[in-house]
Amino acid sequence: MSLQTVKWGILGPGWISSKFAKDLAFAKGAELIAVGGRSLEKSERFAKEFNIPRAYGSVDELAQDADVDIVYVGTLHPIHKENVLALLRAGKAVLCEKPFTMNAAEAKEIIDLAREKKVFLMEAMWTRFLPPIRKIMEWIAADKIGEVRLVKADFGFDIGWAPESRLLDPALGGGALLDAGIYPVSFASLIYGEAPTKIMSSARIGETGVDEQFSLLFEYEGGRAAALNGAVQLGMVSDAYIYGTKGYIHAPNFLFGKSASLHVKNTDAESYVDDREAEGYAFEAEEAMNALREGRLESSVIPLDETLAIMTTLDTIRKQWGLRYPADQ
Repeated sequence: MSLQTVKWGILGPGWISSKFAKDLAFAKGAELIAVGGRSLEKSERFAKEFNIPRAYGSVDELAQDADVDIVYVGTLHPIHKENVLALLRAGKAVLCEKPFTMNAAEAKEIIDLAREKKVFLMEAMWTRFLPPIRKIMEWIAADKIGEVRLVKADFGFDIGWAPESRLLDPALGGGALLDAGIYPVSFASLIYGEAPTKIMSSARIGETGVDEQFSLLFEYEGGRAAALNGAVQLGMVSDAYIYGTKGYIHAPNFLFGKSASLHVKNTDAESYVDDREAEGYAFEAEEAMNALREGRLESSVIPLDETLAIMTTLDTIRKQWGLRYPADQ
């Protein structure tokens, strides 16, 4: 496929999709031409807000639009699987919001179909593509901090007591692990480039039956470790630290990635600051578009095997807590 302009569709005219739609204007060569959802009225309202020419009232209608090259899926977690399968069957490339699915079994089903159909598929872990995060990976690759021995990353916020909220509803995949925890877990996977060999965890299971906060300790070969925390009922300083044998890296509010600093022994600190206008979703869109233009079926920054490994890790953690979702069979 050789596309100068890549034509996008959005499935799910909600909050996260609105953020993606705003940022897509900053992605070179992107054109947003369609939006779809379960409600035609909501799709039409979303289309009007973002000047999108076509609005659909179902995933099938969007999937059958021959002009759409790729679809961003921003629907609720429990329907990611059925949405993405429908799009892949229609031959549409897909950028699916995280968490990718409810569990590893669903992720494998989607990935298997994408590979069978030879259609591009990618998890929308947008923070991996932010300039400060890419700079961090450059510093590590250049051996600036030596061997990485410890990763610390937290992401937590307090939504207050709202039992009616999606974030506290087990039927909708609520809880801290899937909504907040996916960020530190994926960050540790990015830094180490492998799955942990041992997982220890604890969680506070609230009145609605989901994890309101959690703490994770991952162990890797050679005694390396990751200490990760998340919450939806606890305001946290959402920073990340990467400690190596020669120094450390600090990423303030790491998942939004506006800056990073390098601290090497006996050397002045080095800072990287990103002055981007966009929030940052444009970078993942550009990665997906470049893949389409180059004929790649997945991203090397967030490959499908890693997405599956991360979902498997999340399954292992939830099993330790005895936390199951309706999607778990």
